[in-house]
Amino acid sequence: MELSLVGTAVRKIDRPPHAVVDGLGGHGVATIHEAQQRTGLMSSELSPIYRGAHISGTAVTVSVPPADNWMIHVAVELCQPGDVLIVAPTSPCDAGYFGDLLATSAQAHGVRGLIIEAGCRDVADLTAMAFPVWAKHICATGTVKERLGNVNLPLVCAGQLINPGDVIVADDDGVVVVPRSSADDVLKAAHQRAAREAVSRERYRRGELSLDVNAMRQRLADTGLIYIDGQDELP
Repeated sequence: MELSLVGTAVRKIDRPPHAVVDGLGGHGVATIHEAQQRTGLMSSELSPIYRGAHISGTAVTVSVPPADNWMIHVAVELCQPGDVLIVAPTSPCDAGYFGDLLATSAQAHGVRGLIIEAGCRDVADLTAMAFPVWAKHICATGTVKERLGNVNLPLVCAGQLINPGDVIVADDDGVVVVPRSSADDVLKAAHQRAAREAVSRERYRRGELSLDVNAMRQRLADTGLIYIDGQDELP
């Protein structure tokens, strides 16, 4: 069967094991970003609607027309517990695609949160429900249900290419994408980075300087840094 470019919803996607997804969620966005060689970070234009949320989950991607949220309703039916909705409009739009009613349905199906490169509304209700959203806009403008988009096809959202089943980690620092194919390796690298940071943190608590903990002194000297005792020594 030939698929159209618009109006396709893929029912079945490959997802990493829950242990891997939750393991990645045990680390912060900054750690994951560094562990995968500073890649995968979505645009800082996305902001959490309330502070303190921290989620990890598998991506269900949703491409939507401007000011039309019909395909988000389609996507919720296809979600499994542990998924995260990733929504991007085909053209820039600040309309409020998502509010407390859709969140209630999504939450009932085990969806862990929403990442949307557009608008969200009903922020007070979503906060009270503890349903995490990272959005580009907060906007009360409503949407219609008239035009088709796609669900579970590759999608560019907030500057990153996201494939269905990729792992999403989000917290107060932002949102990072871990490709499904490299999730195991990134998890191992994140564990190793966290272990190194724990050792450094303990040295900082003992009063050691970052210059010594990170062996910076010789590199600074090699780069040309000199110390003088006062401005009267300046040439």
